[in-house]
Amino acid sequence: MEKIEERFVNLHIVKCSSEPKEPTYVLGIDTSKTIQAAKRSSVAVLCSNGSIRIYDKETLNVLREISGRPGLLNGIRFANSCDSIYSASTDGTVKCWDARLAGEKPVQLFKGYPSNVFLSFDINCNDHVICAGTEKVDDDALLVFWDARINSEALSTTRDPLGAYSETHSDDITQVRFHPSDPNMVVTGSTDGLVNVFDISADDEERALITTCNSTSSVSCVGWSGRDYKQIYCMTYGEGFCWWDLNHLDTEEPITRLNIQDVREIINVKEGSLDYLIGGLYHEKIDKLFIIGGAHTGRIHLMTCTPSGLTPVTSLGRGHAATVRSFCWDVQGNALLTGGEDARLVLWKSGAIESTLKDSMKRAFSEHQKVLVDSKNPYKKRKKQ
Repeated sequence: MEKIEERFVNLHIVKCSSEPKEPTYVLGIDTSKTIQAAKRSSVAVLCSNGSIRIYDKETLNVLREISGRPGLLNGIRFANSCDSIYSASTDGTVKCWDARLAGEKPVQLFKGYPSNVFLSFDINCNDHVICAGTEKVDDDALLVFWDARINSEALSTTRDPLGAYSETHSDDITQVRFHPSDPNMVVTGSTDGLVNVFDISADDEERALITTCNSTSSVSCVGWSGRDYKQIYCMTYGEGFCWWDLNHLDTEEPITRLNIQDVREIINVKEGSLDYLIGGLYHEKIDKLFIIGGAHTGRIHLMTCTPSGLTPVTSLGRGHAATVRSFCWDVQGNALLTGGEDARLVLWKSGAIESTLKDSMKRAFSEHQKVLVDSKNPYKKRKKQ
């Protein structure tokens, strides 16, 4: 087994966040990407109460909290070259926050068109372009674009869109993911079942659309994988998984590498059950795509992905007491961060667990179970097709 793959098998809990004042679901996680930011080890967490919490990555102590209201936040992203954090909102805006400052005022506001409700977004790898996907209103489901470049004249001002794509999706756009190294490439997913790949350097939407793949079900997650990130994958709200190879677009070879309508029906995990899929993780060093799923008890399952199918690698337990909704692989620290409906943020690394940590974990696990049972206002479950 590859050394890096062994690290996944040997993942153990090293830190857990403390009980927040207001227990909220952890809906999204991202880590700072700059070298300077890595020294401060920042983690941004999207919470179901409409706030963004900034944690210290090593201690998992809360450093500050940002209120994203009005509107429900859908997604968070650190910029690639600075300490800015971006969030999309159902109020029709994408906001840019300074991760070093607490408060309610964004440093930049990217305003959509009238009636826009943003469900997804991303910023490209050179921090020049933001793209957000909207909820369908009337007959329109839009991909809206902004110039995200910051200069002294643009600070603290509202930005209007550069334009929008309106013809390629016919329902809510649930996912937007830019290519990790090509700033012009973006993949999108929708409840119309389509996964579209665009080259936004093209003159118009028709020319920009490179290919359309059909998952035949509402798309909940999309991502890039493979050498030079020439592959794309998606997951559906019906717990399906599809994987396509863009290298074969101009050949006679089929582009579909894998198509599973319901992963739950074909995967047998050794411990617990596989109830849902969370997302994908492509590891460049070993050129492998990992799929992460979970059980409603809080157990997490990691699987490897090959054209012949999905294979369970390991299961992670005792970290969460309820459904895990989000994760982030920290490339710099070779660590996994997970968050769930138990209001908990957990840091996993490869190595031994100290006995003192085991004791504190037992206490924390018990406390979070109590919080889960006592909660009178559970956050709305994610929709199923």
